[in-house]
Amino acid sequence: MTCPAPWTLEAEDACGARAGTLTLPRGTIRTPVFMPVGTKAAVRTVPPHMIPPTGTQIWLANTYHLSQRPGEDVVKKAGGLHKFMHTELPVLTDSGGFQVFSLDKKEVSEEGVKFTYEVDGKMTFLTSERSMQIQQDLGSDIAMVFDECLPFGADRAYAERSVARTTRWEKRSKLAHTRPDQALFGIVQGGFWGDLRKRSAEEIQEIGFDGYAIGGLSVGEGLGIMCDVLDQTTPHMSKQHARYLMGVGRPLDLVEGVARGVDMFDCVIATRHARSGTIYTSVGRIRLTDTRYQKDMYPIDTSCRCYTCSNFTRAYLHHLFKVDDPLSATLSTVHNLAFYARFMAEMRQSIVDGTFQTFRRRVAELYPENPSPKAVAGGGGKVGSKSHAVLGAGRGQPLPATPHPATSAAPPRGGKHAARPGPAASPDGERDLPTLDARGPSGPSRVGMLPATPHPAGSAAPARAGKPTARPAASPAGKPRGNGGGKRGR
Repeated sequence: MTCPAPWTLEAEDACGARAGTLTLPRGTIRTPVFMPVGTKAAVRTVPPHMIPPTGTQIWLANTYHLSQRPGEDVVKKAGGLHKFMHTELPVLTDSGGFQVFSLDKKEVSEEGVKFTYEVDGKMTFLTSERSMQIQQDLGSDIAMVFDECLPFGADRAYAERSVARTTRWEKRSKLAHTRPDQALFGIVQGGFWGDLRKRSAEEIQEIGFDGYAIGGLSVGEGLGIMCDVLDQTTPHMSKQHARYLMGVGRPLDLVEGVARGVDMFDCVIATRHARSGTIYTSVGRIRLTDTRYQKDMYPIDTSCRCYTCSNFTRAYLHHLFKVDDPLSATLSTVHNLAFYARFMAEMRQSIVDGTFQTFRRRVAELYPENPSPKAVAGGGGKVGSKSHAVLGAGRGQPLPATPHPATSAAPPRGGKHAARPGPAASPDGERDLPTLDARGPSGPSRVGMLPATPHPAGSAAPARAGKPTARPAASPAGKPRGNGGGKRGR
């Protein structure tokens, strides 16, 4: 028994991008949507009351970690996650499968997975039934089935056995799930083989769930292969249910996932990057720890109205990072959450307005990525004939960047505020902010279709000191793109 979570289509682009609504007891969620990660019942460094004003609609908590500390019995006694952390926003809990399968030492059997908890060494056994019990005690709005997440590099024979085992585990998950006010989503697996993805999608949908997720990506495969996998997965998924791509959250990943019919995303990037000083803006990505921001008296993003941008300067944030004050993480995270919420809202509006392809091209221009996978022993299989879908165009591949739309002003070419031509990419494939012009909204155009808003009335920024041009940003803390310090790590 589950709580229905009806998803309603409102608009669709020719490539398959969808704008819709997901109805839950605690509210209606407009999709596509990005879900911040609050691993242990907290979005790290941010008080719960500061999250709704960012535009966040739903967030994610982690079954694996909460079952260990403080324990689901404590959360249940408090009245569930919402009362425990004092939030009215809907919450999705993942099953714990990804975290378990990312551990080095584990024993997988038909019954479940035996592993040692990484914090205190406690021996733990997680099964479909146990995962459902934990999530029902936590009281999330959406629970996820227990599945096996294949690593990038798994061989074909193991992948076939894993798909069959995941189907059996998901059947058991549905039988064990009895909470009537909680929706239950299934998860499609299959590694990097198109036929296994199709098989898994058909088997999981035959069981029947309230929504469907795509698992086993963001494990080091790179953007190109991720797109290829999605191209051979989403066509076999229900058009009447919400589709959720797990653990993906870079801007280009999001727009390319939406282009392939995905509605929901989660990732630690928005918050983890913020804590290291890496900030997403409407015209690119910046690193606030860079010395160029030491005397910069403008907000992080002159087109943003979040609490941070409405009240603080880049110089102040730079100072906080330099003195290692925890407020730096709080204010930066608030901004990144607001950026992601607005980014998804603008993407949704572009689908409704019929301008999604223009939006998609701008995202490719402002937030490029390296499409190549990480080097992994054992390969990992090919989904299609092309290993790097990023090189082409159309639904199957990310669109190449194009010049600024006719309605958008190109960055200034001369003068002291000019950007260096052709910003270089950082090691992880993204580039730094090409220019954040001191003149505010008259500088580079924003990503989306919504008009830029001026700096809040009564707080016009003074003339800035120093040069506004930016060098390429380094990958924060040297983290790889993928799990284990990348996007799925909770």
